[in-house]
Amino acid sequence: MSNAILKFLFGESTSGLLGNNNSHDYRLAEVERHFHSYESWFGAAASPSGETHIADRIDAGIDPLQIDAGTDDWGSWTQILGSSDTPARDTNPKFELHRLSVVEVENAGAEHFLQIAFGATGAGAYSAGDFTETVFFPVNATPNDLPPVIELQCRRVAAATKVWARLFVDGAATSTMDFFLGIHEYEG
Repeated sequence: MSNAILKFLFGESTSGLLGNNNSHDYRLAEVERHFHSYESWFGAAASPSGETHIADRIDAGIDPLQIDAGTDDWGSWTQILGSSDTPARDTNPKFELHRLSVVEVENAGAEHFLQIAFGATGAGAYSAGDFTETVFFPVNATPNDLPPVIELQCRRVAAATKVWARLFVDGAATSTMDFFLGIHEYEG
């Protein structure tokens, strides 16, 4: 049995995410932190600043972020997190985009394809393979009829990484989607 498993079974302390990257202790702590961590939620920044500040932490009166699809095609890459938006708490060096709460769509009853990319530009991150994607089908356009949250599968990225999104709505000539986003942060 490995030392990491023995330490886990017998309660010995380990360095976890502050230890050696990709060691057994590190990987176990990463899984543990994914399921047992605080979540921070964001909407559109009240006073955005270039590509550094795009989103504010949720608070009364905050508006959702918005992206727009193209004409029966992908819309442009739209930045949804800026380089100064993370870390949201303390000085956590890594984060993962975890969930979206869609609050309004322009075209219900159509397949919505969403891609989210992590890097200096949306197109560059997509080309490098640093993206995730999902699909959902909103029956109606109002919040009560939309999915409460959309779970995302993403890798952890370094704090200050820019995040971009684009949307394709099948058969629609443009189509907006308004949403809030939630992230998990990691101490190592």
